[in-house]
Amino acid sequence: MLNLKIIASFFLLFFITNSGCNRTVEKGQVENEPVNTTNEQIPEEEVVAEPEPIVVGAAQASEFIPLIQGKKVALLVNQTSMIGNTHLVDRLTSIGLDIKTIFAPEHGFRGKADAGAQIKDGKDIKTGIPLISLYGKRKKPTASDLADLDYVIFDIQDVGARFYTYISSMTYVMEACAENGVKFMVLDRPNPNGHYVDGPILDKAFSSFVGLHEIPVVHGMTVGEYAQMVNGEGWLKDGIKCDLTVVKCQNYDHNTVYELPVKPSPNLPNIQSIYLYPSLCFFEGTIVSIGRGTNKQFQVIGHPDYPKTDFSYIPEPMDGATDPKLKGLSCNGFDLSNSDLETLRDERRLNLSYLIDFYKKMGSKESFFLKTKFIDKLAGSDHLRKQIIAGKTESEIRATWEDGLRKFKRKRAAYLLYP
Repeated sequence: MLNLKIIASFFLLFFITNSGCNRTVEKGQVENEPVNTTNEQIPEEEVVAEPEPIVVGAAQASEFIPLIQGKKVALLVNQTSMIGNTHLVDRLTSIGLDIKTIFAPEHGFRGKADAGAQIKDGKDIKTGIPLISLYGKRKKPTASDLADLDYVIFDIQDVGARFYTYISSMTYVMEACAENGVKFMVLDRPNPNGHYVDGPILDKAFSSFVGLHEIPVVHGMTVGEYAQMVNGEGWLKDGIKCDLTVVKCQNYDHNTVYELPVKPSPNLPNIQSIYLYPSLCFFEGTIVSIGRGTNKQFQVIGHPDYPKTDFSYIPEPMDGATDPKLKGLSCNGFDLSNSDLETLRDERRLNLSYLIDFYKKMGSKESFFLKTKFIDKLAGSDHLRKQIIAGKTESEIRATWEDGLRKFKRKRAAYLLYP
């Protein structure tokens, strides 16, 4: 058998040279700038250093391969778990690591299922590795699921919103690992909405799979940082601690612009949708469509009863939205798909104006919010719904968040891994 250090060094070089990491462009930088071909010396202040490419945790073999070599491993992964053009599962199996199980989150291992659709157990067609669903009736691994395992590795791209369920799946798996003596590892990835913190803090009485912990809607943390908070704040059952390792990203900070190389779920197709998602997801608790069943998911807003505008669309069944809200009906509203990305980033806040506007202008206010009160789960309490019904302005609503956000930011600071 080859020396372990030789193996780790070889695969470190292979992972990094094949990582296909995103190139980042800082604000103010000009791409493809002409090269200075004269002998004139460029003043030092005018020289713009080329930013180093982000290297995600999964692309840093030397940081984690030695820890799992010869160990029995399970993976919590999906379609975003890529190292360049290769899936983490395929990469690890190709070097002979013992992958016992793949845990599948919401949308499934390949990421094609509808939001909320139950995911079935099975086998990965390519590798034959058993698949265990953690979305549906069972969201937490059982002791038998973890029997004889040494590690569970989490490598999923998140988008930084409390109601995006991958961090809930991560929490439940951390808890199961802590209960069964299994180590847990996070291969960290950037948070595209990691440059700000905003929104109402969840009231623990409204805890659900779309919001487990007392954090704001936009928490401004990577999954690795969030895992540290879950562990450090004692949020696992009975305050137990998970044996946690986080493999950090390289060349990333919370102001880095990061466009995801793979869409994180079927209805977040691009960076516009990811920036708009924290604001528009509240509409999931209403009768209004936010574009499921179109090719502009989370970038359009509409309803047949909204006053006529110069934009309309008709939701139709498609992958990831087989039975979309308002299917086949012409929806009047707004197209936000051409929103300026820099403007969206620079706002650094949720935008409640769309939700308040639709509530005011829709004829049927009594039925605007779904009878399930799903809006309360998304908001983390019943306050937002009641504030909108009472006619509160966005400024008045935001003022009620301020104290909670200040306290959360102080707590969050202890767990940050990046500037």
